[in-house]
Amino acid sequence: MRAIRMTAGRTPLVNQVVDDPVAAPGEVLVDVRCAGICHSDAHYRADASRVRLPITLGHEIAGVIAGTNQRVALHYLMPNGDMLGKERDGGYAERVAVPAANAIPVPDEVSFEQAAIMMCSTATALHALRVASFRAGQSLGILGFGGLGISALQLARALGASRVVAADIVPEKLALARSMGAETGALDCDVVVDFAGHTPATLAALRALKPGGTLVLVAINLRDFAFDAYADVLAKERRIIGCADHTREELVELMELARRGDIDLSGAITRRVPLDAAAINTVLDELERGTAHVRSVITPTP
Repeated sequence: MRAIRMTAGRTPLVNQVVDDPVAAPGEVLVDVRCAGICHSDAHYRADASRVRLPITLGHEIAGVIAGTNQRVALHYLMPNGDMLGKERDGGYAERVAVPAANAIPVPDEVSFEQAAIMMCSTATALHALRVASFRAGQSLGILGFGGLGISALQLARALGASRVVAADIVPEKLALARSMGAETGALDCDVVVDFAGHTPATLAALRALKPGGTLVLVAINLRDFAFDAYADVLAKERRIIGCADHTREELVELMELARRGDIDLSGAITRRVPLDAAAINTVLDELERGTAHVRSVITPTP
């Protein structure tokens, strides 16, 4: 089968023909219908120490169980803690093998594209709101209005947010946020989720929080973050919380929200590319530099 592989760090991904995966006992084979390209994949390509080489990247995956019409999307965390597209071959391929329990049923009302991106960007956004104990009537600030940002906006509305404010350095993304009903400007909110991981912006977001507010750190590229513990946190009783991954139960919940029409992520998908190394490398390059695109997805064809 065709697969797009990472064979070394700081080098482009390559097209390869590899053996079809073999399902171990308790596993299923899934024919990939769509795979999302996540900013994390650009970080992995830039830093080979984060992945197990050689590897097929891609952890936002939707498709059908081979030999059936059963539509599924894949929870990327394995029972042993490994992750699809990081320690175990992922979805930049025609087929992938996963434990059967990792296959989440996709309702007919939900497209493969939306199901795929829900496996990371939307699920992580939901988990960030959960760890912040976000509730109806509160305001939400979104730092970085990409795929996770659009997901957070949709989810905050479904949860009864009083207002949503978005911040980004890309003018087109700010315009998109406004077109979706978000405010833009200072993140003077009850909860701020940081999807950008840019230290000066993160610090500004912390200082803009309302007294008693919560900053949720989500971006995996944020490594050094210095602040005034008294003035920025203690004096105003703010909280800083980390958000890592999500749960299978949250994925099932998202599918039901999408089935009912409570969330619609079609606006988050702004580009479709083939299963081709050059096309995917172009997307990853743009993610590293900054791009007006939100979520790009791979749609393999025979």
